[in-house]
Amino acid sequence: MRNQSVSFMLAVSCLCAMLFSGGRSVFAVDPDVLKAQEERVQTVATISKATVCVFGSKGGGGGSGVLISPDGYALSNFHVTEATGTFMKCGLNDGKLYDTVLVGLDPTGDVALIKLLGRDDFPYAPLGDSDQVRLGDDVYTVGNPFLLAADYHPSVSLGIVSGVHRYQYPAGTFLEYTDCIQVDAAINPGNSGGPLFNDRGEVIGINGRASFEKRGRVNTGAGYAISINQIKMFLDHLKSGRVVDHATLGATLVSDDEGALYVDQILEIESVYRRGLRARDEIVSMASRTLTSVNQFKNILGIFPEGWPVELTFRQEGETKKILVRLPALHTEKQIQDIVAPKQAMPHNLGKVEEPQPPAEYKHLYEAKAGYANFYFNRLEQERVLEGYRSTVKEFNLSETIDDKSIWVVTGTEEKGAKYELILAPAGIGFRIGRGTYFQPLKGEAGVDEPAGSGGLLIAMHQLRVWLTQGPQGFTDYHYWGSEPLDGTGPPVDVLITIWENTESRWLFDKSTGRLVGVDSRLVEDVEACELRFGDFQQYERSYFPASINVSYSGSSLVKLSTSEIEVKQPAANGTPNSNPEEGGN
Repeated sequence: MRNQSVSFMLAVSCLCAMLFSGGRSVFAVDPDVLKAQEERVQTVATISKATVCVFGSKGGGGGSGVLISPDGYALSNFHVTEATGTFMKCGLNDGKLYDTVLVGLDPTGDVALIKLLGRDDFPYAPLGDSDQVRLGDDVYTVGNPFLLAADYHPSVSLGIVSGVHRYQYPAGTFLEYTDCIQVDAAINPGNSGGPLFNDRGEVIGINGRASFEKRGRVNTGAGYAISINQIKMFLDHLKSGRVVDHATLGATLVSDDEGALYVDQILEIESVYRRGLRARDEIVSMASRTLTSVNQFKNILGIFPEGWPVELTFRQEGETKKILVRLPALHTEKQIQDIVAPKQAMPHNLGKVEEPQPPAEYKHLYEAKAGYANFYFNRLEQERVLEGYRSTVKEFNLSETIDDKSIWVVTGTEEKGAKYELILAPAGIGFRIGRGTYFQPLKGEAGVDEPAGSGGLLIAMHQLRVWLTQGPQGFTDYHYWGSEPLDGTGPPVDVLITIWENTESRWLFDKSTGRLVGVDSRLVEDVEACELRFGDFQQYERSYFPASINVSYSGSSLVKLSTSEIEVKQPAANGTPNSNPEEGGN
């Protein structure tokens, strides 16, 4: 027994010598661990500054958000702002409460854009790349759970990414979460609209849905965030002040036993049919993503705004084809308007609820208009785009204001050397090219597809003349739409939409330069547009005009026109061109 005691004491002595050898305990925290902990504390401090605690202006409703620009733009959830109204209050961890106005809404994607007021130097968070998110990545959910942040200091939870590219069905609601990120970090009621950060302090998602226990609103460790890459595609649409919609394809798909996807049903009125897709065609990829299941197809399709141009690759009778389609709206205008319409007032015997009034200094920041969350911000975006465009044409030293009643005779050649003459006049548009002669009257007659198979080239040229002589004021109506990649894969362009009689035109402006790069002019709804792509503008006599115009229709290039000269004439007494081409063509 004594020998055992001695052995035990020797063992303890040796262990102590090992633990404290060199004056340093092996229980001391590794410096790398301390450094990582300090970095985490700094990250939390930084991301908390940009996190917004959202409250209704009269104390009703609330949630979370995140600032994404120094001038106060912030992201939240649609279902958060639905409860707070047009004007709300937002607190930051500087301890201050800021008046806030609604900007734009995406009811389907459950996203809202709001703007905090009173500063132009707000702290804000950079947007990350949610496509780079991987399983097991560290993430932070930051927000206002259970509206506990009465001092405007948000709560922070740490977790990991549990899943990527998740699809959440509408489940009896309007909300559809596509391509979302699943996390185990706590997302409780009140966290809605708050940011999901990666460990670099970048926003990779907006927190929305969570799975709760049936008997209570208790988080189960399965929360879902809307991917920031999806929101990036919608961001300029939201800045337009519109109530935006998501896209559909105009066709339904089914899969076979081997996982291949085939078109089951297709709507003949949609672009995808007009450009060649048919029932029983095999779908290979969409937007450069290979498709392997119907669920994945829905997941990818759901990230695009209405009207977004995407490439679609499919096999038809053994031949692989690629087309560019403009995706139609998922919902009707009425469905969208109904979901954002003010709720019916309570019965009079329950008492009248007064609508909160915004501060007098900010009342002008809201304009009601059908189809819009706030038309005021559409005006702001219109002016931004137009100012950028004007800066690209101010170099032209025009001797006098362009006369919208004058006649322009444009001459030049097409790429094969044939000469053309284009006459742009208030009464009609004439066009001679090679042996063909075409005319489109404008007084009291609807636009037609002239030359046939062009989608209405002459009407499109008239739209260009109206734009160059009168600007957007020359049309019945116009508004800012948002931005999109030029022709599906090109640089981003801002889109202004004009209406002239039944013709809708989408004017495309390079976002980096403001230059007008093209217009897509559609004679009526549910037909393909005539697409014009412009070279650099040049000055010709008392006008300016594209040096070249590429004309396309339904995915096919028709002709490239190069401008040689423009002669500006005054109209004859009857207001028509002095030398009308004969109507028709061959």
